[in-house]
Amino acid sequence: MGSLATTIDQQIEKLIERGIVFNDDNEIEKAKEILLDIGYYRLGFYWYYFQDKKTHMFNESMKLDDIVKLYYFDFDVKMLLLRYIYRIEVHFRTQLVYLASNHYSENNTWYVDPKIIDNKMLKEFNNIYFNLKTKSNTLIKHHNNYSCDYAPAWKVFEFLTFGQIFKFFTKIKNQELKKKIASVYGFRDVSLLNNYLISLINIRNICSHNGVLFDYNQSVGIKRIPNLKYRVKTSNTTNLNASIRLLLFVLSKVSQNRANELETELQILFDKSCENELVNGIVKSKIKFDI
Repeated sequence: MGSLATTIDQQIEKLIERGIVFNDDNEIEKAKEILLDIGYYRLGFYWYYFQDKKTHMFNESMKLDDIVKLYYFDFDVKMLLLRYIYRIEVHFRTQLVYLASNHYSENNTWYVDPKIIDNKMLKEFNNIYFNLKTKSNTLIKHHNNYSCDYAPAWKVFEFLTFGQIFKFFTKIKNQELKKKIASVYGFRDVSLLNNYLISLINIRNICSHNGVLFDYNQSVGIKRIPNLKYRVKTSNTTNLNASIRLLLFVLSKVSQNRANELETELQILFDKSCENELVNGIVKSKIKFDI
């Protein structure tokens, strides 16, 4: 589309020139509705895989409806995974705050104590906290009622992102405390928990910001999952299938019922995807779903 804005009619014309098939005027009108709803640029992230990279011509007999089905399949998977990742996020936040706050029971603002947390994190957090205490009614009320620089950890951490919470965990100087938190999930190796949480946060960010999920690959491979049921069966430890297996495994540490529930919902969603040839092809070639 270049760098100039285009009308819906021009976008339709461009799609036809590049080989998208519209059987009648009704399909063209429906396409206009879709482009005004989702957007030409966003859909381009999905039809990219079905174009010649040099000419931008679409695969033979390609229909916009197939691309839209892939878009909504990807969206449905994101919303499903996000719901269960949030369960892990809340659980991890609770364990970190509970165990650290009780370990430093005389210091309810341990998260800004340079003896406990790496100084680099504290410098970064000052700006974060300033924004929080001017926008969060809970923190505004706290500072109106109490003369202090920071609110207790259990109040503050409710307003931090999964990534920020995890970063605090990595910056704790007390290695034994970190091991204690990791042991909640059955891990003696803190680096294992680090790898798993980074991977889940990466997926969460894709889902939260509505990026393309089906073709996402972790930047670092997921470490071996110590559970035969959820262990990755192939050498590919970066694709979405590996991330789904990891999510199921970590979720099972929080609640086996929720892990079973997610597995069932995934099966239903992926089975339904087989109804469309293009989406089914993506599931088999890109995601390689094997739950």
